[in-house]
Amino acid sequence: MQEEVEREAINLAVSSTKLSWRLIVGAVRAYINHRRQKQMMGPKRYRGKQTVKQLLSQDQGATSMLVGDEGIKDFQRIAKRYGVDFAITKDKSVDPPKYTVFFKAKDLDALEAVMNEFEERKAFKKERPSVLHQLDIYKEKAKEQIVKAKIRVKEMVR
Repeated sequence: MQEEVEREAINLAVSSTKLSWRLIVGAVRAYINHRRQKQMMGPKRYRGKQTVKQLLSQDQGATSMLVGDEGIKDFQRIAKRYGVDFAITKDKSVDPPKYTVFFKAKDLDALEAVMNEFEERKAFKKERPSVLHQLDIYKEKAKEQIVKAKIRVKEMVR
């Protein structure tokens, strides 16, 4: 009886060792296959807005352009629409902060279109009068009309 129990215990230990060894070998093979697939895909590609480090890691060279602090959100919207990969850095040492936009050299034609549209939008905003200014003008006109109406009423009563 004792021999049978010992034999069963030994069989259990051997079979569990074989099972754990198979699991370890299978996990190592799965990891190696995963690494091979990842190498075949290449490095991760970032699109649109990204950090300068990510932009420079794509090995395509980058150029930069200074953009004022006005309308940086408009620039981002337009650049995303044209599919330009870019990175924005903020220079805080200047009183109105200046923004530097880095972009890939191959995106030069698309960036020219982005800059043209951006400049058009800035010019349109400068030409457009302020809503508050227009409101003040209309308030003054309304006050004049009220005064004229009061004078007419007084003349009619007399």
